Amino acid sequence: MEYESEPVKKDMKLFWACFVALVATSFVFGLRANIIGEWQAEFSLSESDKGRILGVGLWPFAISVIIFSLVIDYIGYKTTAMIAMGCHIASLLLTLFAKTPGSLYWSVFLIAIANGMVEAFINPVVATVFKNEKAKWLNILHAGWPAGLALGALTSILLGDMNWHFKYAMCFIPVVIYAFLILPCKFPVNERVAASIPYRDMLGQVGGLGFFAFALLLVLGIAQIVGSLAPGMEIPFWMAGVIATVVAVIAGVYTGTAGNWMFLLILLTMGPLATTELGTDSWMPDLLSADFTPAHAGWIFIYVSTVMTIMRFYAGPIVHRFSPIGLLVVSAMIAITGLLLLSQSSGMMIIGAATVYAFGKTFLWSTTLGLVSEQFPKGGALTLNGVSAVGVLGMGILGTPIMGGLQDLGISKDLQANQPAIFAKVAGEPKEVVFLGEVRSLDEDKVSALNDAEKELLMKTKYPHKKAAFYQVATLPCFMLLCYISLFLYFRSKGGYKPQELAIES
Repeated sequence: MEYESEPVKKDMKLFWACFVALVATSFVFGLRANIIGEWQAEFSLSESDKGRILGVGLWPFAISVIIFSLVIDYIGYKTTAMIAMGCHIASLLLTLFAKTPGSLYWSVFLIAIANGMVEAFINPVVATVFKNEKAKWLNILHAGWPAGLALGALTSILLGDMNWHFKYAMCFIPVVIYAFLILPCKFPVNERVAASIPYRDMLGQVGGLGFFAFALLLVLGIAQIVGSLAPGMEIPFWMAGVIATVVAVIAGVYTGTAGNWMFLLILLTMGPLATTELGTDSWMPDLLSADFTPAHAGWIFIYVSTVMTIMRFYAGPIVHRFSPIGLLVVSAMIAITGLLLLSQSSGMMIIGAATVYAFGKTFLWSTTLGLVSEQFPKGGALTLNGVSAVGVLGMGILGTPIMGGLQDLGISKDLQANQPAIFAKVAGEPKEVVFLGEVRSLDEDKVSALNDAEKELLMKTKYPHKKAAFYQVATLPCFMLLCYISLFLYFRSKGGYKPQELAIES
């Protein structure tokens, strides 16, 4: 695969505008991951509550990604970008003035919607501008994600003991910068539209089974919203399945296909991929607090994000050397190793384990986008952004809350068995966690009322279960690896990896 530099020069302003827009979205994510402990103290959040808020900071992103991917060719990239700017500003203001866990939840929900709009336009724009080297430039674009994570975490650490409201207000800075960069830009026509590929053909790349996955996860997300507004009125899982089946049948009949098998296989990997990368990012400062102070854990978070940023900027030669699918195989293997090392390491050895983990996860998301854009150009914005949507939905609705629920479950069982008196003092009300059933979490108000000796015993019980979360997450890239190896063997049987190209009408 050859990389051409000539088409790049005239479009770099647009590229950097998209890059900074992505930095703005992850800046909030990185800062939030480092102040979640302050939110826990102020709003009395359990570990499951934290997982739910971290999850809602991501999965609604998928709602806006899917909706805007379906209509973005009609309303335009710039219109989408301007709506995103308005939602970003509104959500930041709502978070700063949040008074209850519920209001905090909804303000975080809105910023996830805004982030999805950003993703909906930046990916197809970059894939269209650099259509001869998509995997390379999508990797470079997504260097903006870890760059924003590092900057957000760094801001939180440098502001130290400042009130979290002041720290969070810093999120306005990258939002304003990307707004000024985006507004004067002119956007290209999407590659699919330029090639006159019918809208139905775009939908056909996803097909009935693909829309089943979209619909099922979207309904589960809406069910979480309904449960937040009206406890006891949750949508049961079977009903979500019925709705998704109806959508799948309609989509299958309209498009005449169940979907492209390769695209469907990639969809299966996206929930595990997102949890491996984004879910672990959400929890990392908190999980590392077993061995480090919050500030030191934050520095490791920054270190990992910086490694990812640098490596993605130099993605071109690496993608060229391995091909996108080869790079995914190697990355999954390294990610498994890194997570296992993190689950067993302590003290300064964690730095080495975090480095391995960073190497492993760096190219997973961005190379998957490159793979999809090169293999399914007929799918336009829908296939490119659809994989991101499924990943974030799977992780936000299932992955991150389950990570929090597993920690609560392990901590509660351990306390009940070994420190029953302390458990009786700090146990909160049972809460329903998807796939885990009722979980007894700790009531943080009751925890704060313990004496120093009891708090020390509680910490000794609590943090080994946080560390074990890395081991549990390592099962996910194992599944991904099996899928990637099957795709690698498929391409090898066809003579090697080759991007698909569309004939653009003049």
